[in-house]
Amino acid sequence: MRKFIIPAFIALLVAAPGAAFAATAAPAATGDQTMAGTVKFFSTTARSLELADGSWYYLPIGFKAPDLKAGDKVTVHWKMDGTAHDVTAIDVG
Repeated sequence: MRKFIIPAFIALLVAAPGAAFAATAAPAATGDQTMAGTVKFFSTTARSLELADGSWYYLPIGFKAPDLKAGDKVTVHWKMDGTAHDVTAIDVG
């Protein structure tokens, strides 16, 4: 029995630091991203924004968006939510 416990314990000691590093390294990749472009379509009722390059962004419920129209130059701050780009802020100009 002892010949199984000692190798198992050594394997655990070797694997534990690697697992701890992997758990702490992943969250660093998340965060706000930005995209600058020209508004092609904007609708507060549909809660969506399309830029001239064809990328779509979705406004969260209750988001206070500035008054935008087609042709306005904007910088969109967004986070990835599955396959959707969720807007966190919009800068005009």
